[in-house]
Amino acid sequence: MLNRLDLRNRPPDWKPSTELPRPTIAGEGPREAVRAIIDEVRSDGDAALRRLTTKFDRVEIVDIRVPDEQLDQAVDQIADEVLDAMRAAIDGIEQFHQHQLRPVESYERNGMQITAYQRPVRSAGLYVPGGRAEYPSTVLMTAVPARVAGVDKIVLCVPPDPAIGQVAPSVLAAARLAGVDHVYQVGGAQAIAAMAYGTESVDPVDVIAGPGNVYVAMAKQQVGGDVGVAAAFAGPSEVVVVADETADPRFAAIDVIVQAEHGPDGLAWLVTWDEQVADAVCEAGDQLLLSSPRADEVRSTFAEGGYVALVDGPEQALAVVDAIAPEHLELQCRNAEQLARQVHNAGAIFCGNMSPASLGDYVAGPSHVLPTYGSARFASALTVADFMKDHHVISASAETMATLGPHVVALADIEGLDAHAESIRLRLDSVGEV
Repeated sequence: MLNRLDLRNRPPDWKPSTELPRPTIAGEGPREAVRAIIDEVRSDGDAALRRLTTKFDRVEIVDIRVPDEQLDQAVDQIADEVLDAMRAAIDGIEQFHQHQLRPVESYERNGMQITAYQRPVRSAGLYVPGGRAEYPSTVLMTAVPARVAGVDKIVLCVPPDPAIGQVAPSVLAAARLAGVDHVYQVGGAQAIAAMAYGTESVDPVDVIAGPGNVYVAMAKQQVGGDVGVAAAFAGPSEVVVVADETADPRFAAIDVIVQAEHGPDGLAWLVTWDEQVADAVCEAGDQLLLSSPRADEVRSTFAEGGYVALVDGPEQALAVVDAIAPEHLELQCRNAEQLARQVHNAGAIFCGNMSPASLGDYVAGPSHVLPTYGSARFASALTVADFMKDHHVISASAETMATLGPHVVALADIEGLDAHAESIRLRLDSVGEV
């Protein structure tokens, strides 16, 4: 089931990163391919989007934007229990993200008033993967935080399903329920380029968010700076399950499989200090795969990115976790909550046998758009902050000038910025005249 690594009996100063296998982001070839796609879209606009959709998604599209009535029809096509589930997810996501909004803050110092507040961007472009599967949940996990942030215009790019020649109805229904303004049936790096630079049909946006394959993630890196992009590298799915003898082997096994079923290029790890647990989880996983409809995708992920690591204890397990910096971390072991507080690098942490990552994928509330490829070392889950800017308003007075002005002059002088200093001296003279 999983490749086995024995990491026991390492010296006290052991650095796990020196031994752990890590996937590498695609090399210069894919980077050049992405760059060429971006240039093609910038040059040829809609024509390039149609051409590239035929090439990569095997669908010939006429309308790049999905008609509004098709979104309404999609809602009517979806089973009531699925619509109820979507609405429950929206409620949880909305409630969680409402708590991230900050009130206007203001304080005074030396006769100077400083006010800080958040302001949403005017437009956001969301990316949702397609092809192998349909992901209405990702529509909700990106659109609802943007809507809570107060973004005026929310658009969505998603590749059409080659089996039906259009975007999956579940995705369109989710877009309608989540308040997306426009849906474009375009995927891949070309979708990122369209949202970043615009075409005849797609207006450029201020911020792009949402997960995708390596090509999509690399496209976001390349357009970053021309458009806002979250710091996280939101690529193929990852999970690390830390388990001890208190874990149910079936729970641990299925949770390793859960993220692996997204397909290749991801990571699926089991970390334990009990060899019997490792054996039991691997055996349970083999049994579960016998009846899994996505067994091929899981085995593909396991072949290159599936591991069971044996360590000396919880301390070493957390060292391995921090070195991997996984998208999802599950702690199915004693003292899970206390151990979670010691983790430095993880996108989302799930504690206890009854807290699978699947809850976070759908209904818990925090966005399931999480950092991958080690970017959890410096990035976090998608939040309302990714759709907002901090504004600071400063109102000073004569008292401020008299108290703080000389400090500005001293610092400006040492930096050789005479005009900066003079802007203060003139005001100090004015204060003296008064």
